[in-house]
Amino acid sequence: MRIIPVASGKGGVGKSLVAANLGVAFAQTGQKVVIADLDLGASNLHLVLGHRAPKKGIGTFLNNTKGNFEEVITETDVKNLRFIPGDTEIPGLANLKASQLKALVKRLVALQSATDILLLDLGAGTHQSILDFFLLSGQGIVVSAPAVTAVLNAYVFLKNTVFRLMFTSFPKNSRARAYLEKLRADGADPQKLYIPNLLPGIKHIDKASYNAFSSRLEKLCPRLIMNMVDDPKDADVAMKIRRSCEEYLDLKIEHLGVMYRDTLQDTALASRLPITLYKPQSILSQAIYRIAEKILQSKDDTVLPDDRQIEESFQEAEIEAETDFENRNDYVGELLHSGALSQGDIIETVKSQQIEIAKLKKENSFIKLKLSQALSQGFKV
Repeated sequence: MRIIPVASGKGGVGKSLVAANLGVAFAQTGQKVVIADLDLGASNLHLVLGHRAPKKGIGTFLNNTKGNFEEVITETDVKNLRFIPGDTEIPGLANLKASQLKALVKRLVALQSATDILLLDLGAGTHQSILDFFLLSGQGIVVSAPAVTAVLNAYVFLKNTVFRLMFTSFPKNSRARAYLEKLRADGADPQKLYIPNLLPGIKHIDKASYNAFSSRLEKLCPRLIMNMVDDPKDADVAMKIRRSCEEYLDLKIEHLGVMYRDTLQDTALASRLPITLYKPQSILSQAIYRIAEKILQSKDDTVLPDDRQIEESFQEAEIEAETDFENRNDYVGELLHSGALSQGDIIETVKSQQIEIAKLKKENSFIKLKLSQALSQGFKV
């Protein structure tokens, strides 16, 4: 069974859209798929899948971890696709206890006898349990968007993932753990330091812990999806995430591709259908099918891509962004001429773009302010 966690540094970048529609795409190829809504405390995957609010979910199991886990698994209208709802009704569910996390992971892994692919729709942010779920696979998916805050949060998520891997690689009484604690005691937050700068000191005082972490880091190669793209140039920000990961985290990432913003997704959501079922020929659906095919072609998540393959993945994503942009313009033209896209749809699209532009302006103003403050402080020093 392949475990594919889907995460994001922040909400609102289409993480659940990706998880739900990848599930549909995998199931349509004959793979037996289970999607688990692990966005605990803010579960909404059932809406993307077109389900009513579930009566039972993961919260039901967590209240009785010795109960029957199968009773919270729901069949869907898509052949080969099953669904494990989350739970928004139980306070504090997002903060799992260690015993609950262990019990849930055990039950999820036990699904392997009747499951080919297990998709985990994780919560946004960097809570410890989210990072632990993400690390169940060496090639989890991180969904981002071109907005500055989304890109920053995607990098922060990956940084916290690496530090979580480091923390769990160092035994409690090890010299490496003591080294990190001393840095904190001296007023230096280890997470503000770069991994390449930290490792030599750790290797010097605790080679066993260093080797344990390095071995696990070599098996980690997250996959990136850029969603909500409006222009081919938006896809370039993926390179910024890649460079930051390689330079500051000693981490390699692979690019699965881009997904253009599509107002049909809102219509599909209102129709209680995943976009891949509502409009399989749309640019968004075709991007999802393309990404699903790439994942299926890799077959084994334990075999990570080499440097050449990683470079090719970014080059391929760049070409796909250009091609999809051209096809998208043709597609919108066809919808207009056929009458499938109404004047109201166009007005709504323009409004949503204006809102997005306003958000970007605010983000740019905020960044300019921070830069100005940083520069003024630097001059004072």
